[in-house]
Amino acid sequence: MRKVDEEWGADWWFKVWGPDDLSEEGIEERDAWMLKPGDRWHGFGQLADGFNMLDPIKATIITPGMDVDGDFADSGIPAAIVTKYLAEHGVIVEKCGLYSFFIMFTIGITKGRWNTMVTELQQFKDDYDKNQPLWKVLPEFVQKNPRYERVGLRDLCQQIHDVYKANDVARLTTEMYLSDMVPAMRPADAFAKMAHREIERVAIDDLEGRVTSVLLTPYPPGIPLLIPGEVFNLKIMNYLRFARDFNARFPGFETDIHGLVKGEDGRYYVDCVE
Repeated sequence: MRKVDEEWGADWWFKVWGPDDLSEEGIEERDAWMLKPGDRWHGFGQLADGFNMLDPIKATIITPGMDVDGDFADSGIPAAIVTKYLAEHGVIVEKCGLYSFFIMFTIGITKGRWNTMVTELQQFKDDYDKNQPLWKVLPEFVQKNPRYERVGLRDLCQQIHDVYKANDVARLTTEMYLSDMVPAMRPADAFAKMAHREIERVAIDDLEGRVTSVLLTPYPPGIPLLIPGEVFNLKIMNYLRFARDFNARFPGFETDIHGLVKGEDGRYYVDCVE
């Protein structure tokens, strides 16, 4: 990936999330994979020395559009679009974030296998630069979502990037996890309420102060946001409102939130304690 960047990534290219100095000579050394305190590339600040290390068989790829501080560039390429492109070209992504995704390799992966991924990313860059229509580069996706048929690949990337930027999604998703999670009852008691059907489906705009009876887990990052028995606050509601509006505007790229249910009326609900 870095060799391709050196050769023809003058305008833009995908980045590999990892130490800046990961030479071929040192790549087999355990120390090369450590997250060192204060290193800019990982963005975690002052980690304890030796606290964590990268898994060499998980390659995290960074797409253009946002830096490690969560600040947005003028243009960007959301990872969700790249992963759909790769899937239609035979490359399956393990996990996908806003501007990153990772590929799970296996021990002893062959050069031919990982070259396939690099080749498809090079093709994506070419199609993006030419703003190829989606019917041409994502035919299976367009068949299911014909509204995108005449939309250009670069245009769609910019549209979704602009929405992410306008809503400051990186900070929104961070702040909701840092907000006060107030327990109103034990998780077991909240689950018992659900088991006995003493629950009520509550629309997103009416959730403030209500007690969830289900586990609420957004993907990404796949970390539970609320557990049964905890109370909804305004920051969590704002995120759910963003997800609702985003899903309506970009069908096919829906934000997956376990615990959020779409009703027959098209509105989104969460099961709460009565």
